[in-house]
Amino acid sequence: MSAETPAAPGQFTRRRLQFRAWRGARPFWAGLFVMLGGLPIAYFPYANLQIGHLTLAMATTAGAGSLIIGVLLVVLGVSLWFQKHVRVFAGVAAILLALVSIPVSNLGGFLIGFLFALIGGAMAVAWAPGAPPKAGPEVEGPRGAGGAPEGVDPGTPVPDVPVPQPRERTDEPNDLSGTSPANGANGRHSAG
Repeated sequence: MSAETPAAPGQFTRRRLQFRAWRGARPFWAGLFVMLGGLPIAYFPYANLQIGHLTLAMATTAGAGSLIIGVLLVVLGVSLWFQKHVRVFAGVAAILLALVSIPVSNLGGFLIGFLFALIGGAMAVAWAPGAPPKAGPEVEGPRGAGGAPEGVDPGTPVPDVPVPQPRERTDEPNDLSGTSPANGANGRHSAG
């Protein structure tokens, strides 16, 4: 006998569908982009690049500021995943932190972190929860030729249907501005 237990049939598919439903109910990609934007912003000021025997240090005087911006972006990305109701705040904060990272941390992590955080923040602000699908009545039966409804030939004339006409009322004044005291309006237009 083997020490490995076989996975239940369909377990991978079930987990994948659960993750897909979880991901679809929140700004997942916005959070991922914001987190990916925070990593280079926090990493580059502390990185030492080895080129042969030459060590290139990217340390700046604002290294602590870069670390704070990077950590805040990662926290905002995680909060977008698990607290979807703060998406507008987190998106605006990510955009502002991305803009602040340009002068503070090596052009925003050499523009990589800046662009990821900026795009992720914009995606978070633009995301809106989707409405659940409505179960509509299903249309059964074959369709007519050329996309026309069944029973209608393209050359058949449409029967005349009476068009309703507006009624003329003579007892009320015809004042459409909304400022007439006779129609009960308070002087404001209907648009606002």
